[in-house]
Amino acid sequence: MIRIRRVDDDTSPANARSVQEAVRLIRQHFPAASEREFEDIVAGLRDPAKRKLKTMLFVAEGAQDNVRGCAVVYHAVDLRFCFLDYIVVRMGRTGGGVGGALYERVRQAALALGALGLFFECAPDDPALSRDPAVCRQNAVRLRFYERFGARPIANTAYETPLKPDADNPPYLVLDPLGHAELPRLRIVKPIVRAILERKYGSVCPPGYIDTVVNSFRDDPVALRPPRFARRATAPGPSIAEPRGTLIPVVVNDKHDIHHVQDRGYVEAPVRIRAILRDLLATRLFLQVEPARYSDRWIRAVHDSAFVDYLRRACSRVNSGRSIYHYVFPIRNQRRPPKELPLRAGYFCMDTFTPLNENAYLAARRAVDCTMTAADRVLQGARYAYALVRPPGHHAERRIFGGFCYFNNAAIAAHYLSQFGRVAMLDIDYHHGNGTQYIFYDRADVLTVSIHGHPSFAYPYFSGFRQEVGEGAGKGYNFNLPLPETITPERYRKMLARAIRRIRRFAPRFLVVGLGFDTGAGDPTGSWPNRPADFGRIGAMIGQQGYPTLIVQEGGYRTRTIGANARNFFEGLARAAEKPGAAAPRRQATRAAAASGAATA
Repeated sequence: MIRIRRVDDDTSPANARSVQEAVRLIRQHFPAASEREFEDIVAGLRDPAKRKLKTMLFVAEGAQDNVRGCAVVYHAVDLRFCFLDYIVVRMGRTGGGVGGALYERVRQAALALGALGLFFECAPDDPALSRDPAVCRQNAVRLRFYERFGARPIANTAYETPLKPDADNPPYLVLDPLGHAELPRLRIVKPIVRAILERKYGSVCPPGYIDTVVNSFRDDPVALRPPRFARRATAPGPSIAEPRGTLIPVVVNDKHDIHHVQDRGYVEAPVRIRAILRDLLATRLFLQVEPARYSDRWIRAVHDSAFVDYLRRACSRVNSGRSIYHYVFPIRNQRRPPKELPLRAGYFCMDTFTPLNENAYLAARRAVDCTMTAADRVLQGARYAYALVRPPGHHAERRIFGGFCYFNNAAIAAHYLSQFGRVAMLDIDYHHGNGTQYIFYDRADVLTVSIHGHPSFAYPYFSGFRQEVGEGAGKGYNFNLPLPETITPERYRKMLARAIRRIRRFAPRFLVVGLGFDTGAGDPTGSWPNRPADFGRIGAMIGQQGYPTLIVQEGGYRTRTIGANARNFFEGLARAAEKPGAAAPRRQATRAAAASGAATA
């Protein structure tokens, strides 16, 4: 399995490892490139404002997290263009599709940033410019690859003028319009060309040379070389025709309904997921993604292994059609537990209304896979990804289940994401996420923030107090905002603004939202008055922060309104993403070598 993710810095050990492997891979392909060029890649990740070009690194990783390919891209925010510097795959793996997947991922990122086009340099396939026939043929192979995506050299310019008269293989400037129907006008292209030459190659390109090249662009709009290798490009711009911008990946637990407890009063029912999904798919905001299978090691990194093993074994021994509710909670003599597995549940369960049945483990296990799949989409560069799962998870602690929750989906994904940077968790379910709090209670790399009903009247009753702020290294990294039983939507949003301010101070790389719709009016487990329009405002407030965000479904049990609440939340989220300035949170070579770098797919 290949995973492509964006690496924004090298502050975490996992990111530092990926950056080092990527630089090593580029160096293997381009041994003649200067060491300064490789240093600039790392420096650009650490200093996004360097040369007015924000550095982006994409890595394609295998199952063992080894880098199999990478791409280095620069984004000029002021001129709204992206420049692809390098795209390489591990030697011996050509033809495996890694290069194509990387390039498509770069195109998607450029579109998401609102780029007018993706520019890069590629060595020429003209024998007059590339004198070695073998090299010229290889250049043609690369240009054929890019032409499949609609990218072709810009015609009728002097861009390929060599810096030295006898130099071989001076690069074409190639433009991928990213599926836009119209090519950019001359008044837009000239500043872009100047920016490429000055910001990227200013140390080697004299001002007179830059003026000559820029002034050679005269076609208005710019013209591309006619297709040379195919009648038409086979890969138009990704998602450019979608009316609402980049789609939000949604991963639905396709096995949620096997865990169907039909007992009277059990509100955590399959109809919840169907009601949400029906309204969401009508918005055309979502791309439904199939869940992948993930190793148990990610669950055991968050939950005690004895608890995981017990849950699996106990559920497998419950007779079909039965649900076992726990009524014995042994607080002593754990060395001599009851003989029957279901009777041992009291060692691991905190209430009397979260049953075990033959499919509880299987449904919970699949919810973890869905959430991890969505987390990987965020790592791969998605602005948002949504795990629409049941059973929920935020009440599940390291070795305790309860509150309809068996595995803590959001916590497992947050721990996974924390390898790549700091994570903030925002729980907006009506009930305090005791599991999430205590899993990260002594950690400083994951901030947990929760807005919930005060535990004096709201489940789980024993946690969620304002004085619970973390301990040890995690002291100050748990932030509870308990609210009274009766509030207004305005007061709720005031508390949300306060939670967001705390998250901003933490400056996370990722945001994980525990999304509960039980704060909605009429919910049988809540008492607050949020209506669909209020959820739209809540979504907009979260979306305006610009963090790569994983959203994990928790509670919400009024099926008459849960779909409308969900639709409005995500529409608010999407509207915020489309606003200028909401795209990202605040965060503290030779020309020929760069040309050949971009052309290696």
